[in-house]
Amino acid sequence: MTFLETFRRMRELLSGLRRLGFRLFLGLTALQAVSIAVLVAMAELRKRRAGPKEGFPWEETPEIELESGGDLLKIYPYGVRLYEDMIAAIERAEKSVFVGTFIWKGDAVGVRFVEALARKAREGVRVYVVFDGLANVFVPLSFKKFPKEIHRLHFRPLSGPARVLNPQNVFRYHRHVMSVDGDVAFLGGYNIGSLYAAGWRDTHVSVRGAAAREVENSCSDFWNAHRTAGLPEMTPVEGPHRDWNPTVRVRRNDPYMRIFPIRGMYLEAIDRANHCVYLTHAYFIPDRAMKRGLIEAARRGVDVQILVPKQSNHVTADWLARRHFHELLSNGVRIFRYKHIMIHSKTTTIDGVWSTIGSANIDRYSLLGNYEINLEVYSERIATQMERMFEVDKTNTEELTLEHWENRPLPAKLVERALASLSPLV
Repeated sequence: MTFLETFRRMRELLSGLRRLGFRLFLGLTALQAVSIAVLVAMAELRKRRAGPKEGFPWEETPEIELESGGDLLKIYPYGVRLYEDMIAAIERAEKSVFVGTFIWKGDAVGVRFVEALARKAREGVRVYVVFDGLANVFVPLSFKKFPKEIHRLHFRPLSGPARVLNPQNVFRYHRHVMSVDGDVAFLGGYNIGSLYAAGWRDTHVSVRGAAAREVENSCSDFWNAHRTAGLPEMTPVEGPHRDWNPTVRVRRNDPYMRIFPIRGMYLEAIDRANHCVYLTHAYFIPDRAMKRGLIEAARRGVDVQILVPKQSNHVTADWLARRHFHELLSNGVRIFRYKHIMIHSKTTTIDGVWSTIGSANIDRYSLLGNYEINLEVYSERIATQMERMFEVDKTNTEELTLEHWENRPLPAKLVERALASLSPLV
């Protein structure tokens, strides 16, 4: 056989392998699409049969002063209480209000917020609002216009080919934050809408003191970097100089500034854990480093407990999370699944000292893509409240054991395997 014949046969073989690989890729993509479609259809059918639900265990937590720095923090595990206090803070505003949220529903709660903000704007208070263009695509356009007195930033709406094809649209505004006069701020996982008031279990925190100015600074930085033509610059309220109190730190992921400190914050805290890690997350799809950190902590005797929804509002995220359960359970990590209602919190407390509450999920979108904001707190007083909140939440969970997980149906295992390649995308 001549060299040319050998070369020709090799080319034919490689061409055949490429065709086979492409067909396998198309087959896998089709299988994933069908699997997702079936899962979404089943989840939607289940929701319609069950109908809306309210009611879950929670306890009121008092506002407390931190051990140093003088900041006052209050944890909100119930949306009705949170919204009342947020509206009250808006009504007391004298200089400026900033409200940024991922989802802003055009329902009774959403309208109430808009009306409160419009009243203050007409009184001369500077009012700035931001909501995400993709997350609110199905909210009526008439609601999203807002009264003219309110400075409104509709962040990256998907209207027109140029905007749809803009690669920056991958990075969404996922923060849930409010700042009033630089004196009080609210941040966490709550969107704005009637469903979230009592139909979802979520967590927010209010901050009064120097740390509130740090939240305000993050709001003005975002606004000034992304405001569109015709919108004024946001000037922080004059007041005391910003301080360097290490007890409370505002951590913000910002693709525009190319900073993603929240992932590093989690990895460092988990690596430092000596006694316990209690983590609650709506969407838990850890990357390799995050999963390794949790497993290594469990192996050195740390009590690692993870609380996730049994059925969240994003069924695909639930199934992508499942592929990590076996390895975690096999290495001593305990997993609890919240029943009957959606838990949307993004919180963690470690060793009775360190805690975080914010908007960032444990997934690639939140940790390496979206605009997010978390509060990092070193405080035994806050950690005590966080641990108690975790224990109350566990009363509405079922623990997932390794034995139970290994005995799940074969079709479930096949779907998990089919969707596994999507994990790096989310």
